[in-house]
Amino acid sequence: MTVAAVVLAAGAASRFGAAKQQLLLPRVLERIAPLLADGTLAEAVVVEGAHALDAARLPAGVRLVPCPSWASGPGASLRCGLAALGAETQAAVVLLADGPRLSADAVRRVLAARLQEDDEARCYAASYAGFRGHPLVIGRAAWASIPDEGLRGVTPVLVPCDDLGDPGDVDTPADLDALDG
Repeated sequence: MTVAAVVLAAGAASRFGAAKQQLLLPRVLERIAPLLADGTLAEAVVVEGAHALDAARLPAGVRLVPCPSWASGPGASLRCGLAALGAETQAAVVLLADGPRLSADAVRRVLAARLQEDDEARCYAASYAGFRGHPLVIGRAAWASIPDEGLRGVTPVLVPCDDLGDPGDVDTPADLDALDG
């Protein structure tokens, strides 16, 4: 199965007060680099919106995808990223640019669950302490039905990843300080 990553980095980052994507995106991309290198992921796209990102700073195998409709919601950003993937891509791993502690093993585990059940129409999500988190995996069969709120309204199959550590969620400068502290 051909799998690609869609990294959502299009939001305004209004609670952070600055373009947090520019600070956090390198950390997320560093975490998925082994997955690109070993072929788990065929490619990755980073969805750009409210803030310009530097395509020249992206590693090999990662493309920048502009999303002019980013303000319509995370679903619009996700749809932009999915539309940029090749016809051979059968599933997408959805990641957030503000989850800098993402474990590559969480991606592998959620993908393995998707492969085991082989249900293209279902969404699969990592869970931490019983709560849905990232990454999420969604098959091509479900791409056309992404609502503007994104995958928040979709009930996924939860894949426990507690032992791998929460990917983090940086919404404010204090969140970033807590991660780095």
